[in-house]
Amino acid sequence: MLDIKKGVKSFYVGDNEEEPLAKMEFLNGDAITIDHTFVSDELRGQNVGKQLLEKIVSLARETNKKIIPICPYVKAELNKNDKYLDVLIDGGK
Repeated sequence: MLDIKKGVKSFYVGDNEEEPLAKMEFLNGDAITIDHTFVSDELRGQNVGKQLLEKIVSLARETNKKIIPICPYVKAELNKNDKYLDVLIDGGK
């Protein structure tokens, strides 16, 4: 299991938020806007992006917020799985 940390504007894997091995960036306002996902070559193929997304989904549910997916990866993941409909802004429309 990866050690996923919460930074100021991201969930990330690595020693620090500025130089992570993987990171999912977000803006936390009235809704949570996810605008970028990065996974280093050494972590690719290990479902790291999905694990980072689960952390943000949990944050959204805990704070009763919706997610606005700007990042193409996040948008695709949220729209292909009905388990995220409760957090997806406008139900994925």
